[in-house]
Amino acid sequence: MIAKIARGTNLYGALTYNYQKVEKETAQVLFAQKIIEAPDGSNSVQQLTRSFELYLLANRKTEKPILHISLNPDPKDKVSDADFENMAQDYMKQMGYGNQPFVVFKHTDIERTHIHIVSVCVDEEGKKISDKFEKRRSMAVCRTLEEQYSLTSAVEKKQDSQYQIFKPIDYRTGDIKSQMASVLRHLPQNYQFQTLGAYNALLSLYNITAEEVKGEYNGIPKQGLVYFALNEQGEKTSNPFKASLFGKNAGYTQLQSQYEQNRIKLKDHPAKGSVKDRIERVMQTASNESQFKKELSEQGVNVVVRRNTEGRIYGITFINHKSRCVYNGSELGKNFSANVFNDWWNNGIKTDMQEKENTASQKSAHAGEQISQPHSLFDFLGKEEKLYSGQENNFIEAFGNLLPETQGEDFQETAFANQMKRKSKHRKPRL
Repeated sequence: MIAKIARGTNLYGALTYNYQKVEKETAQVLFAQKIIEAPDGSNSVQQLTRSFELYLLANRKTEKPILHISLNPDPKDKVSDADFENMAQDYMKQMGYGNQPFVVFKHTDIERTHIHIVSVCVDEEGKKISDKFEKRRSMAVCRTLEEQYSLTSAVEKKQDSQYQIFKPIDYRTGDIKSQMASVLRHLPQNYQFQTLGAYNALLSLYNITAEEVKGEYNGIPKQGLVYFALNEQGEKTSNPFKASLFGKNAGYTQLQSQYEQNRIKLKDHPAKGSVKDRIERVMQTASNESQFKKELSEQGVNVVVRRNTEGRIYGITFINHKSRCVYNGSELGKNFSANVFNDWWNNGIKTDMQEKENTASQKSAHAGEQISQPHSLFDFLGKEEKLYSGQENNFIEAFGNLLPETQGEDFQETAFANQMKRKSKHRKPRL
């Protein structure tokens, strides 16, 4: 279980964030302590706010008296409402907030069911409750609660598997924005690509695409990116999501800078020769597009082909998951351009590739492999032929990616926590 603690000045904002989910029936008030109850037993933001007023009025010097805590068990843990209630009370007691007013919300809007606790960190006399070594104490309390309630240990899980296989988003399961966020917040910094086309080829494996948008604001030209979810046919299935929703790494400016840096890195990247040699060998042995893609996928290389409405191939991208380098065909050389593959697969004209057998080439390929040794997740590459389905965006399920595990992440929750951190410190006026 993981605990996240945020402090702020806006009690109404913290309560509203949770209560809006209650109104949408994706959350519920699970438990309340020292909270004023309405005659009919219902709750409202205004009524909950009044329960904390005396503590906030008594506050002496604490600049951020509002506590917003979330307790997040592993998605595989099945926690009952009774256990969530007891867990919240145990956590607050052991952290020194056992006598404080607090309300517990259970969130079910994402795969990872979890609870939020809203409280204050000043007592009835306005004194701040000590937060010394808070993170260390919180981690110790979480380990105790994991044992007490038979939960999956976050520490053991991190040691057992630092990285998890990352799957494409599924627009049918809902919560598209959260699924996209868990990919887009990490993907750009884990792969190297030089153009938006190459970036989109990589995104297509996760059923996502990006588009540039341009406009003017107060006479100043503006550029940005929006993201869409895709179905199995590569068709858009969602409304556009602004890049700003997914953090700086997914934004237009950051990606433009990354393109420039990656052009330098990829031009002479040691793995480039290795990728070219692998593609050349498969071009000699494969008889058609399907076999070509299959053989390369077994070696950890995805092939993404772009066609126009007439079926002509106008782009081809090779994604090497071992070195995490993304190359458009023309960036590897004329023999790997879209025209070459269009002639082969659409017109039946196959380029005669002479097999390279000289020692220098073999050494180059070997050196390229040594630069980035594959993670253990890739141990079965080339052994799972039955996983091949003929669709580019299904390959990713066969071999995964080295991205931190973030499935089930509540991006709205993360954004709200960051917003609380950015709040300027409240300063009392000088007399």
